[in-house]
Amino acid sequence: MTTRRKFLSGAAVAAPAALAAPSIVHAQAPIKWRMQTYAGAALGEQVTKPAVDYINAAANGEMEIELFYADQIVPTGELFQAMQRGTIDMVHSDDDSMASPTPLQQFGGYFPFATKHILDVPVLFNQYGLADIWKEEYAKVGVEWLSAAGQDPCNFNTTKEIKSVADLDGLKLYTFPTAGRFLSKFGVVPVNIPYEDAEVAVQTGELDGMAWSGITEDYTVGWADVTDYFLTNNISGAWIGSFFVNQQQWADLPDHLKQLVMAGIEAGHTYRNQWYWGGEARLRAQGDKLKLSTVPADEWSEVENAAKDFWTEIAEEGEVHAKIVQIFRDYNEVINKAGPPYTNG
Repeated sequence: MTTRRKFLSGAAVAAPAALAAPSIVHAQAPIKWRMQTYAGAALGEQVTKPAVDYINAAANGEMEIELFYADQIVPTGELFQAMQRGTIDMVHSDDDSMASPTPLQQFGGYFPFATKHILDVPVLFNQYGLADIWKEEYAKVGVEWLSAAGQDPCNFNTTKEIKSVADLDGLKLYTFPTAGRFLSKFGVVPVNIPYEDAEVAVQTGELDGMAWSGITEDYTVGWADVTDYFLTNNISGAWIGSFFVNQQQWADLPDHLKQLVMAGIEAGHTYRNQWYWGGEARLRAQGDKLKLSTVPADEWSEVENAAKDFWTEIAEEGEVHAKIVQIFRDYNEVINKAGPPYTNG
């Protein structure tokens, strides 16, 4: 005979087992993020997708990032706002292209002559203090800055050959906002259009070319098919871009997945370092689509000297601006004294 005491005892034993069963049978649904990169599909395969693939493969079903390319969810210039409000969870972009509402906006992308090579960027962030500034400024506006890295230099690929500084005058170029502001001092007409429209714009004559990338991107995205010349002089040795996440999404992510995301980003940085470094050399030496030209160094120094005045102009815009410009000055003083291979000559 089952007594009341035995019935309750049996129920007490059975209850935890019954409650535990569903957690064994049903795995927790993966955390899903939507991410958009500044890069179009062909370039994004190389500069953003490797990091995403690493994270998705290593997450063991706990997390999944869906990657979208330039302008697929929102225009690149609206990336920051979309990330703030949670339309997009994660972004890979430079501060300039995504119209960052911080003092950092002008320093992402290509800040004229701030860098000479791809490895300058992680050094500036990790050894000279830019990482602390970026993290602090983005925390103020509800976004988690994760990591920055360098990419290719900012050269010119055009339909018209550039042999002198004077040849820049009147060129209609697709470029970054701050680079365009600087180049306008030499008569360049910056044109702002969606990334994927740039190739057709050259074909229709709306553009004379781009001051957007190194030669690796020119070949990868098809711009080498519609332009004829590549100027080996550049206005910046490396693009500065970062990975960002919506602040609340980052706060809610378990610590072990935060570590995984950071590991994936670092793996992506490593991949880009070798892809660009090798690509720039190989395509300059062996590429057959673009004729190389060079403005003599003594003449190009006119552009470099103008950058010094531009830095002073930017530094006067605020305390954070001045602090960043001083870091660039300090670093460039070091590498200029160090000489090759840290400098270009």
